[in-house]
Amino acid sequence: MKNKKVLAVALLMASFQYVTAQSQSADPVIMTVNGEPVLRSEFEYSYNKNNSEGVIDKKSIDEYVDLFINYKLKVVAALDAKYDTLDSFKKEFAQYRDQQIYPLLVTNDDVEAEAHKIYDETVQRIGPDGLVQVSHILLRLNQQASQEEQAAAKVRIDSIYKALKGGADFAELAKQVSQDPGSAQQGGLLPFVQRGQFVKEFEDAAFALQPGQMSEIVQSPFGYHIILMKERKMLEPFEFHHDNIIRFIDQRNLRDRIAEQKVDELVKKSDGSTKEQIMEAKADELSANDSDLKNLIREYHDGLLLYEISNNLVWGKASKDEAGLQKYFKKNKKKYAWDQPRFKGMAFHVKDAADVQAVKNCVKKLAFDKWAEKLRTTFNSDSVLRIRVEKGIFKLGDNALVDSMVFHKDTTVTKVKDYPIDDVFGKVLKKGPEDYTDVRGLVVADYQEELEKQWVAELRKKYAFTVDEEVLKTVNKHE
Repeated sequence: MKNKKVLAVALLMASFQYVTAQSQSADPVIMTVNGEPVLRSEFEYSYNKNNSEGVIDKKSIDEYVDLFINYKLKVVAALDAKYDTLDSFKKEFAQYRDQQIYPLLVTNDDVEAEAHKIYDETVQRIGPDGLVQVSHILLRLNQQASQEEQAAAKVRIDSIYKALKGGADFAELAKQVSQDPGSAQQGGLLPFVQRGQFVKEFEDAAFALQPGQMSEIVQSPFGYHIILMKERKMLEPFEFHHDNIIRFIDQRNLRDRIAEQKVDELVKKSDGSTKEQIMEAKADELSANDSDLKNLIREYHDGLLLYEISNNLVWGKASKDEAGLQKYFKKNKKKYAWDQPRFKGMAFHVKDAADVQAVKNCVKKLAFDKWAEKLRTTFNSDSVLRIRVEKGIFKLGDNALVDSMVFHKDTTVTKVKDYPIDDVFGKVLKKGPEDYTDVRGLVVADYQEELEKQWVAELRKKYAFTVDEEVLKTVNKHE
């Protein structure tokens, strides 16, 4: 007996090792990052997606390896910092994951069942009276109309009714006299409707008719009608409407509702599991058999983490670190030198000559970034706009008035309507910006890039990683 147990264990272990070897050979580990294996399929998915047709800056596989390692290191750092435990992260990730999973929970049978349900509910709403299609002629009559107006309308509808009884063509007369613009040009024809879609007076008269019959004069809150029954029918069989119902389901996103109902049922049948737990389990189950889905969900999960940590440590930090931006600018000032002078100031237009000097006096002792608000509150604080201003850092060709008055070029300046007096105020910067705020966008971008490099260097020292060069050679070259 003991030997049989040993043999069984040995066979089981051999089987496990064979399956493991087969699995590794089918999708081998291409690298490890902080001790975690990364399979070749994940690397291929990322590489192929980011180097597809149409991508301008395509990378070779060798070039992409370092970018991918940096990406994985940032994700590891985010996990270490527990960004994945933030409620905001969990909520956004769950929403995206569920968007991918919901459609996969809905089978064709589910959609057919929903289509039958919609059809059956429609039949029930229509009821035994079915559907009717009528034409009508309307003479509008305001409910507050005077007795004279009512009498005139009654005389006119009576004459129309008499003409119809005498053999006049209903459709032609409707086009001429009906005051229902929606149906008049169609000869008074209305679409098929069920009970409950007309006002009561019109509905009672219409549903009392048989095909070919014409009503007497009917008064409703809209005025006077004459109704001609065109057709009565019951709703066609389900098969007749099948394709339209399926289109309706897709257009109204009812597949998501079906999926939500199925998940709710799973929650009810489970032993205390939450919706989040059910969806997580479903995502794992479906991803196990669909590598594209697995990679897509992981990509979004890791991408969210990457965004959050990068924003905190690089992008947002750089844009808010005024002292750091100033320091970076001073250290790299030559990088921002200009090949031609710039005018730092404003071109302005006023109605009153006295405002020319007043505008200059208003801002001459203020920091450049304070000018706009001070000018607005001083000269344009009420409904009357006393000045028009273009403020900025101008090079030759940016502004005709600056070109003329500052750079002394023979340029045609278009006058601003109602503001006949033009002038400029500011200074010429010959070699380059005097402060980082003059080129803030460029400095922020460069400072972000420097912080990024520093961060990546720290991550590469902090976390171990290895690359299997032999597996790397097989990327996109295996069966």
